[in-house]
Amino acid sequence: MKDLLRTADLTPGDLERVLDLAAAYKRHPHRQRTLLAGETVVLYFNKPSTRTRISFETAVARLGAVPIGVGPNDLQLGRGETIEDTARVMSRYARAFVIRTFLDDDVARFARTSSIPVINALTDLHHPCQSLADLMTIRERLGRLEGVKVAYVGDGNNVAHSLLEAGALAGMDVRCGSPAGYLPEPEVVERAKAIAARTGGKVTVTSDPIEAVHGCHAVYTDVWLSMGDAETERAERIRTFSPFQVNDTLLGHADRDVIFMHCLPDHRGEEVTAEVVDGPRSIVFDQAENRLHTSAAVLEALVCGALKGNPAA
Repeated sequence: MKDLLRTADLTPGDLERVLDLAAAYKRHPHRQRTLLAGETVVLYFNKPSTRTRISFETAVARLGAVPIGVGPNDLQLGRGETIEDTARVMSRYARAFVIRTFLDDDVARFARTSSIPVINALTDLHHPCQSLADLMTIRERLGRLEGVKVAYVGDGNNVAHSLLEAGALAGMDVRCGSPAGYLPEPEVVERAKAIAARTGGKVTVTSDPIEAVHGCHAVYTDVWLSMGDAETERAERIRTFSPFQVNDTLLGHADRDVIFMHCLPDHRGEEVTAEVVDGPRSIVFDQAENRLHTSAAVLEALVCGALKGNPAA
């Protein structure tokens, strides 16, 4: 396995290997400080980023390499030079390429041509690095993944897609509660269900937020208006999503010891109340920290060829 473009690229064994490696980095952050000594890793960000960019730049530095952060105004990527040509050039310079952009097809084209590992740092449809940190955090808090019930409520977006795939790989009972018209992509749901059928997991999609969170050990949400969504949609989305707000009433339908998750940034008073996100059930900053450790783990695993990959993905 050369690239990580979506969580379903992994096998269940790959997922466990990355999470174990991330836990090792959390215990010993500088355990591989010479792994990429003398190398560079290019990080291309076509969207704003706080956690993803800083976690990857820090992980690259801890592995001994120099992180080179670039944006759309720094490269000719897709404007005057083909994606394929840029990929060929980057392969001559860097040891890996981390990319946050819009179209998944652009990332796939880059990866097909590149001879170095390519890591999807968020696209319109997928956020695999976030899902790895999510599962690492759940495993830390609950001591296991298999059989854990986790509900994502809100917009069926890239975060939801990757969580569905990750939960299925781990044999979890993963649910997505979204309003009609904002459900996750059917192709993603069907792939996750196919994975769950092999791992003993379960995937459920519903438009009833109470059904989604019922008895769950973890409840997860994201902003109602994501990057790239028109600001003019805000009022309509607030009306549509208000029944999906994570508050004490909704969490009352979950497990008594439920934990709350969010990929951040959050909008207190919209998708989650301040009482929940700032309360004792919240593990959002553990998730944020674990972005660093899973970034280091993914880089090591791909550079060292430690992952088998799922050809069916």
